[in-house]
Formats: sequence, C-alpha cells, structure tokens
Amino acid sequence: MMANLFDQFMSPTYLGMPLIVLALGLPWILWPSPSTRWLNNRLITLQSWFLNRFTQQLLLPINMGGHKWALILASLMTFLLSMNLLGLLPYTFTPTTQLSLNMGLAVPFWLATVIIGMRNQPTAALGHLLPEGTPTPLIPVLIVIETISLFIRPLALGVRLTANLTAGHLLIQLIATAAFTLMTTMTTVALLTTSILFLLTLLEIAVAMIQAYVFVLLLSL
Repeated sequence: MMANLFDQFMSPTYLGMPLIVLALGLPWILWPSPSTRWLNNRLITLQSWFLNRFTQQLLLPINMGGHKWALILASLMTFLLSMNLLGLLPYTFTPTTQLSLNMGLAVPFWLATVIIGMRNQPTAALGHLLPEGTPTPLIPVLIVIETISLFIRPLALGVRLTANLTAGHLLIQLIATAAFTLMTTMTTVALLTTSILFLLTLLEIAVAMIQAYVFVLLLSL
C-alpha cells in the first residue's frame, strides 16, 4: 500500500523518455508574454502587477547593489509557483517533489551568493562565522558550527520544499482514498471526509504559494 502511495512521485516516462522536461517547460507556455503597449489586457496587467509587487517586497531589505538579482529571483519565484500549483491538478506530476530538482536549484543559487559575498565583501562574509562578543574559548567551536550551518543551508532549502509538497500530496491522496472507500458504506462519514479534503486542498494551494515565496526569500537573504 505504501509503495502505491509513493508511486505518484515517480517521474513519468513515455516511450522510454522522461516527461519531466515537458513538465518543466510547460509553465513558461502558460504565462503570457508582456507587450510594449501602454494598455494591455487584464491578464497581462494582473501578471505585471503581481511581479512588481513581489519584486518590491523581495528587494525591500536588500541594498541597491543586490537589485540586479531582481529578474532571476522573480523568474525563480514564477517557476516554483507554477510548478507547485500545477502539481495540485489531477493526473499531473509535480517536479518540485523531487529532491534532485530542488537541490539543483538551491545549490547553484546558494553557491553564487557565497562566492559573490566573498568577492565583494570578504570581511563581512567571514564575520558571519563568528558573532561579535564571543568568548575566546568558544571561538573555534562557533566557527566550526557556523561553517557547518552555512553548508547545510542549501540542503535545508531543498528538503523543506520537497517535504512540504510531498506531505501535502500524501495527505490529499489518503483522505481522497478514504472518502471514496466510505462512500458506499458510511455516506455521512464520507461527506465529512470530503469536506475535510476540500479544506485541505485550499490549504495546499496556500502552502504551494508560500513555499515558493519562502524558497526565494531565504535565497535572497
């Protein structure tokens, strides 16, 4: 039974070819391309408003030098948000439930922030490894602990996104299976279970959006 539950997270193939490439490229087809006209349709206007508001909120704690990252961070947010929401549709595959994909996104971005920090502000970057006012006997221990926490950060980013989406999909499948099984024997309980399933689906929509925002926010910090 447990093996069947986790089959939904296997990468689907067609004629021996993995369909994850199609799943990764589909969101960019669904998002309309903005035009150079002053007046656009409602969909493009809403899309531009969302991207502008998100970019302003994301770059609020960042100095002017970090604003050059706005395009790539907004694109990453759009990509993750589309993947998470499309994965909630029936008979779809969610690439962001794969730890390999999430680590492939987290490690390069994390490594880029570390390298740029070491190049532009080496004193401040190394100063994070040792808090101010640390007693002398604790300096070697704290440097080792902070270094380990620095290298664990990309793993935490990838595991957080994977675990939240995987747990949500498992709960939806378990409750949906229970409601379908109880429909013929205990109709009242089945209706109650269906209402719980509906509320859980709304919660998962919120989780899909929040996790995409948290992933990009932690990278920007």
